Amino acid sequence: MFFDTFYDLWRIAAVGVLTYLLLITVLRFSGKRTLAKMNAFDLVVTVALGSTLATILLTRDVALLEGLVAFTVLVGLQFAVSWVSVRSGKLRELVKSDPTLLLLDGELLDGTLRRQRITEGEILQAVRAQGIGDLTSVAAVVLESDGSFSVIPRQQAGARSALRDVHPTPRRAQANRDHHQRDA
Repeated sequence: MFFDTFYDLWRIAAVGVLTYLLLITVLRFSGKRTLAKMNAFDLVVTVALGSTLATILLTRDVALLEGLVAFTVLVGLQFAVSWVSVRSGKLRELVKSDPTLLLLDGELLDGTLRRQRITEGEILQAVRAQGIGDLTSVAAVVLESDGSFSVIPRQQAGARSALRDVHPTPRRAQANRDHHQRDA
């Protein structure tokens, strides 16, 4: 069956338009960060907003005002956690992961790859996507806190100041790599 009643179709259309407008309004008040691709916490909020929208649209038992309250609670919590995490290092550590160095000066950091559950093939794909055909041309590959890869070509690495928040730091990764090479 395609639908039960015309009332259901009109309800979905009317509630859909109103809910869409309410969601856009709530998101405009909350700021750009609410839908940013920043970290796992932001992703959870984005998925929850989508799920809430679907529930409001397709479930007769959820009133439009209840949906608005749900949107407001989700966006309010996301705003509050973001606000506090900017001011508190402890909360920031809880909700946001640090970027992780996966390759340094053309050499894969095998221990880090295992800990992060990243394969060599994924690194190679990220490097190729940047139009680079040789790992020795790469200064660093970083797994960012949003799950994406940043590939820094050797000729653009400069003083590597953009890597200062990466774990392990390039200096520590180099020391660990040198230590393992001496032991081998």
